[in-house]
Amino acid sequence: MVVLLGVLVVILGFATRRNPLLVVGVAGIATGLLGELSPVEILRAFGDGFASSRSVTIFAITLPVIGLLERNGLQQQARTLIGKLGKLTTGRFLALYLALRQLTAAFGLQSIGGPAQSVRPMIAPMAEAAAERRNGGRPLPERVREKVRSHSSATDTVGLFFGEDCFLAIGSILLITGFVNSTYDTHLEPLSLALWAVPTAVCAFLIHGARLLRLDGTLDRELAASTADSATEAAQESAK
Repeated sequence: MVVLLGVLVVILGFATRRNPLLVVGVAGIATGLLGELSPVEILRAFGDGFASSRSVTIFAITLPVIGLLERNGLQQQARTLIGKLGKLTTGRFLALYLALRQLTAAFGLQSIGGPAQSVRPMIAPMAEAAAERRNGGRPLPERVREKVRSHSSATDTVGLFFGEDCFLAIGSILLITGFVNSTYDTHLEPLSLALWAVPTAVCAFLIHGARLLRLDGTLDRELAASTADSATEAAQESAK
């Protein structure tokens, strides 16, 4: 039970807002020492863990590539594209992205989207451009801009979370089937769980899609209120 004190290190580190990489590293070392491992054995455990899950470091390649694309006008091209689609509002665009994200995740293509890969460089700028078009081409107020960005990120998360369980080879499905089969001495097929995840994914799409379609009305009201406030402030300034 003493080795579980490493979990306490993680909790304290996150509670005090320390660097996550540093917290996890210190927790791993503390757990190894409490488990009476030698420094060499602890280092070997870190090496084995990195070697077995080195694919998580793929961000070290993707982030510079995305940064280079942004520097060469990726976001501007995304804004230009959405500006040519006059009837595509922010809510409708995000609803389409939700459907695409769920479908690709359901076929095991989880990594083609994400906050770094697609939301920041493309999805959020396109959603903002749609909102700016409804605002007469004027820049969005900061509060409205942050709301559009948060809905863009939430759409990606919802689509991935409820879509990936429809893929029978995803880690969560294999974990559940492995645990149930070994614990309860039964035979549960991954395909059965994946099929039962489909109704949940459909419900998630309908519920979140409805929220996204309602987003257009919310943005219109906030933009109208912001315009009215700006006009009032301008009138007061001119009166002075």
